[in-house]
Amino acid sequence: MTDGSGVVRASDAGTAVFVVVAVAAALARRAFSTVALVVSLGLFGAGCLAFLAAYALAVRRSRTDAIGMGGLFLLQGTAPKEVRRRLLGALALQVLVAVGTAAAHPFTSQAFVILAPMFGLGMAGLWAALYGRFAPR
Repeated sequence: MTDGSGVVRASDAGTAVFVVVAVAAALARRAFSTVALVVSLGLFGAGCLAFLAAYALAVRRSRTDAIGMGGLFLLQGTAPKEVRRRLLGALALQVLVAVGTAAAHPFTSQAFVILAPMFGLGMAGLWAALYGRFAPR
């Protein structure tokens, strides 16, 4: 993998922690509900910061590059296949685990896991804003 491997590794690490904690909380809610809440809110906050940073960087780059939202946050035509597969795969896994584990215990603190996929979206956008290949303006 070329540039941006740190962003991809951070996305993988955040996803792994989230999956383990969310599934543990769904199986043993009393023991892991607080941990799942903290991890989910932490990933949501980090994802919001990454999203805003990606947007600010993209605005700056838009003076010279034609940046679209699909290319920025969904990596359409802007990232190598391996990077796209890993970042969007992590996002998809976060969404599946969040929906599945939140559905296991609705109307409890477990529902906060639904916020965590913001991390995957923010990390994909951050990678594209920093390293993505966009057509010139």
